[in-house]
Amino acid sequence: MRELKTERLLLRYITREDVPAIYEGWANDPEVARYVTWNAHEDISVTEKIKDFWLEEYKKPDCYRYGIERLSDGALMGMIDVVGYHHGNPVIGYSSGRKYWGNGYMTEALKAVTEELFSDGYETIRIGAVKENIGSNRVIQKAGFEFVGSREEQISEIKPEIMTINSYHLKKP
Repeated sequence: MRELKTERLLLRYITREDVPAIYEGWANDPEVARYVTWNAHEDISVTEKIKDFWLEEYKKPDCYRYGIERLSDGALMGMIDVVGYHHGNPVIGYSSGRKYWGNGYMTEALKAVTEELFSDGYETIRIGAVKENIGSNRVIQKAGFEFVGSREEQISEIKPEIMTINSYHLKKP
């Protein structure tokens, strides 16, 4: 994994010093956590604990985890990473602070990560979004992903509710 730069963003490694920005920027926000696999962090110690996991995972050769930093002011706005692999294909997940929604930042970050994955030899990239998460579905479509289908499932082990998940893929051009 290497840092990626776009017109407005720097996609970079997460560091220990990023914990307050992550917690205050989005990890403690129930609205951000509404449609993702994790719950809003109750306090900064939760973010601190998961940070250790994130940093340890950087040792793995197939780890793609980026902090999304705005070039204009250095603000850490969110994160995007490969959250797993489905039949050998990377599956992307992301989140960002609400104050950055609707400005095209996540679409820009998603395009940069997909280009990096394709340049590393992957042929297909997958992503999913809860059907009701209109903004996330729009980000995915703007980044060029093709809708594959929907399925009803529990979003994660810690969230028992059943939701409709829209699945998408992007094939290497």
